[in-house]
Amino acid sequence: MAQKQAGVATSGGRKAKPHAVVVVYPLQGHVIPVTHLALRLAARGFAVTVVNTEAVHDQTARALGVDPAGHDFFAGARASGMDVRYELISDGLPVGFDRSLHHDEFMGSLLHALSGHVEEVLGRVVVDPAATCLVADTFFVWPATLARKFGIAYVSFWTEPALIFNLYYHVHLLTNNGHFGCNEPRKDTITYIPGVPTIEPHELMSYLQETDTTSVVHRIIFKAFEEARGADYVLCNTVEELEPSTIAALRAEKPFYAVGPIFPAGFARSAVATSMWAESDCSHWLDAQPPGSVLYISFGSYAHVTKQELHEIAGGVLASGARFLWVMRPDIVSSDDPDPLPEGFGAASAGRGLVVPWCCQVEVLSHAALGGFLTHCGWNSVLESVWAGVPMLCFPLLTDQFTNRRLVVREWRIGVPIGDRGAVFADEVRVRIEGVMSGKEGEELREAVKKVRATLEAATAHGGSSQRSFNEFLDELTHRCGRC
Repeated sequence: MAQKQAGVATSGGRKAKPHAVVVVYPLQGHVIPVTHLALRLAARGFAVTVVNTEAVHDQTARALGVDPAGHDFFAGARASGMDVRYELISDGLPVGFDRSLHHDEFMGSLLHALSGHVEEVLGRVVVDPAATCLVADTFFVWPATLARKFGIAYVSFWTEPALIFNLYYHVHLLTNNGHFGCNEPRKDTITYIPGVPTIEPHELMSYLQETDTTSVVHRIIFKAFEEARGADYVLCNTVEELEPSTIAALRAEKPFYAVGPIFPAGFARSAVATSMWAESDCSHWLDAQPPGSVLYISFGSYAHVTKQELHEIAGGVLASGARFLWVMRPDIVSSDDPDPLPEGFGAASAGRGLVVPWCCQVEVLSHAALGGFLTHCGWNSVLESVWAGVPMLCFPLLTDQFTNRRLVVREWRIGVPIGDRGAVFADEVRVRIEGVMSGKEGEELREAVKKVRATLEAATAHGGSSQRSFNEFLDELTHRCGRC
């Protein structure tokens, strides 16, 4: 059955094409879902203007092996009939600036400099405010303000679980009750967040466990959620059946739509390049491994581990005897420490392990050789692992990952913890790997993952909750635009 195309009635009676200006948050974990959201909107009849930063564009083009100058990642989408335009803006820093090594300067530029460049683009591309909406990552600090200025709707796109949005949205309750924003936060169970019966302080996002709340990232979070209160709609990359009470509580606050999981079409390599690192082809190596025998290890695209943590994990991997594929991002410890594995690790693991700088994760997770995923618990990784039916070993590093671990381990029981920051030890890592890869625990986890995967599949199927939610959002948005 063909999906209904969006259209906005005009005074002449014809239908104008609604226009979504989609601004990409310049971090890898945000680039992926927003790109596929943009394509989803275009497939439903929207004209879409994707606004990317020059730095992300440059890094993605170089990863692909093409000249960044003049390259348009959406040319193929346009050739297939989608109306997608592509704009580049500065994030306020030189393209060649090392944003990983100088994280706080990068964040400061997002806080102070980016909005002026977005405003300039909006001034050029917003022709008909009544038919236009701004789709921007919730972590931006300016969307509601700019949307009001241009008289357009603000669609806040949340790339993490609804639980995380809910906790940030109600951070004032944590402050008022002494669990956040003071020198000695309470350590007892939190029981007063709407839609969250109980949560432990150590399960909060890392930024809500810190006592110094003056960092640039804290300033971004506080300002972003002030702006989120002004959003007309919130789209969330989650599934209603996975977080029903949280989503119900948020819907009492504002129009909140669970539309996930947002994956590339067919859960395969994306037709539009989104990887900021060159992807190694691991398929030949994986093809040579027995089914279910390989532990995939990746700590994502953003956070860093210490050399000590890395060495403990490496020791546990070696001692477990498991076959493994390890993504070792060049800056995983630091940009100026490109070879952080223990001396002799390569020789000790020869024949049963492969270490690569980066890979196409959905292809790796989908391979029959995969048996487990040692992950930082980034939300994209969690959703992809579930979709591929792969149980997780959880080592969260930063931000939402601690709260995501709670969902994976405590609520859905599809993964196990292997330790905490500064408290991860080779022997526990070994025991956990053995349990997941070859023990009864692994069999139980795989059965549990199958059930959660079925929930995701049902949500995205025809008539499923995520598809219905997306349709409702499109209807609301186009009706709003038609009334303007």
